[in-house]
Amino acid sequence: MKMTNSESTTVADLMAAELAAWGIRLIFGMPGESSLPLVDAIRRRDDLRYIVVRHEETAAMAASAYNKLTGGVAVCLTIAGPGATNLATGLYDAKEDRASVLALNGQVKTQYVGPGGFQEIDQDAFFRPVTVFNNTISDRSTAVELLTRALRHAIIDHGVAQLSVPSDIQKESLSASSCRREACLSDGAIVPAGDAARRAAEVIDRAERPVIVAGWGAMKAAGYVLDLARKIGAPIVTTFRAKGIIPEDNEWVIGIHGHIGPPQAAEAVKDADLLITCGVGFSQYTGLPRDIPTVQVEIDPLRIGRHPFAAALWGSVEHVLPDLVRRVRERESGAVLQRIAGMKREWAETLDREADPDAVPLRPPYIMKILSETLPEDAVITIDVGENGWWFGRNFRMKNQRFAMSGYLGTMGFGLPGAIAGKLAYPDRTVVCITGDGGFAMVMGELLTAVKYNLPMVVVVLNNHELAMITQEQKEAHYPPYATDLLNPDFAAYAGLCGGAGRRVTRPADLRGALTEAIEADRPFVVDIETDPKRFE
Repeated sequence: MKMTNSESTTVADLMAAELAAWGIRLIFGMPGESSLPLVDAIRRRDDLRYIVVRHEETAAMAASAYNKLTGGVAVCLTIAGPGATNLATGLYDAKEDRASVLALNGQVKTQYVGPGGFQEIDQDAFFRPVTVFNNTISDRSTAVELLTRALRHAIIDHGVAQLSVPSDIQKESLSASSCRREACLSDGAIVPAGDAARRAAEVIDRAERPVIVAGWGAMKAAGYVLDLARKIGAPIVTTFRAKGIIPEDNEWVIGIHGHIGPPQAAEAVKDADLLITCGVGFSQYTGLPRDIPTVQVEIDPLRIGRHPFAAALWGSVEHVLPDLVRRVRERESGAVLQRIAGMKREWAETLDREADPDAVPLRPPYIMKILSETLPEDAVITIDVGENGWWFGRNFRMKNQRFAMSGYLGTMGFGLPGAIAGKLAYPDRTVVCITGDGGFAMVMGELLTAVKYNLPMVVVVLNNHELAMITQEQKEAHYPPYATDLLNPDFAAYAGLCGGAGRRVTRPADLRGALTEAIEADRPFVVDIETDPKRFE
């Protein structure tokens, strides 16, 4: 249904129409008194879809995951006060991982703003630390202008924009002809100025053992990263968030650099005389050495220089690399490929040894091996934080799958709402959430959301009856295990009670069949795997 410009058009109607005009289709949240006019405006449109979740935190996580998986913007819409504050963890995930998200929040009627207002808080103050744009609509004539400004900031600044709308203003009549709006660049391409590319190419040409490090910022540039590797004979290592940017069986890819990746990747980096970093955030877990000259390609100018560089290229990785590839000299790469092949063979043999097919309870390396062999090559995968994510990063062998995680914030509970967003974005693909019993239990109510909206997906629960990552951290810090044991229900039976389906897996021989059944199911399906919490003992 398209809105017409009539006397009965309200602020909420025009805001909903503007969201649709910007190509937004998905809105996650929970309705309530202070957001009812906006909710009803959405109801009356056939080009917007309101996905009602069971907790506002997961609305924000789903919106964050949607941007990570698609590059598009999703919205979370909640009520004033507790609804708004419940968004905080999911919005902080988006902030830390630079995901574009719009948070629309109801607010109490303007006459009740201040002390004593029911469910009233200073939302501008509350959201200030997490946002790139943050405002409250206090005059109906500014509603569309502020909404478009919020969207511009979310997209251009790669972050969270928040807009609070008092419920009485949502209901006010407003003519479209009286509204101002702002537009957004359709192409955010940035390329280096001057001779920066020439200088970078000269640095690369002088190097004898260059290594390419691909980060999340290179996700749109995978083909160009591979072109550069082939031309200059450079191995490729990735950050954890960029795992699978190029299929891990590719002859140029060694694996993740960092404590969960192959030691061969760290060896290649340590031996390099030049690192070419593409969209890398230099987190503590990536752990790149600071004493190796670096050519840095990065769209965020504030990240340039966090790591010492010999040359820096400020720009979009997907727009910078084609020119850089043209400029660098071509090299013979047979010896490099031979060395990489040996490294990959060593690592594959390690992973195969770890994947014990007889151990009971099932060991995570074996679970990841069977997942790698079973999941379709175009699957969408979301992972949670904890031991499940650690084993995924180390032992899952990525092909052409898409994958999303809570990166810098590292929040438990991301996997399931991320999978809901993934299935809504890619309805024809297999969507898989890999989670632990701790992370799944935090958000397990959202399985009802998946059932309600008919979103078939696979939820793989590594059920070790404890917060295994915390137990490991206690061990490393020389503390005894304490407060990490979990009392769990039968997650497979729970899935059935929700209207989905599930299977418990206690024997290695049953895992492949359970996963195949889950992939082929026409409803959300939980594979509850009895898992050994120990690492390599």
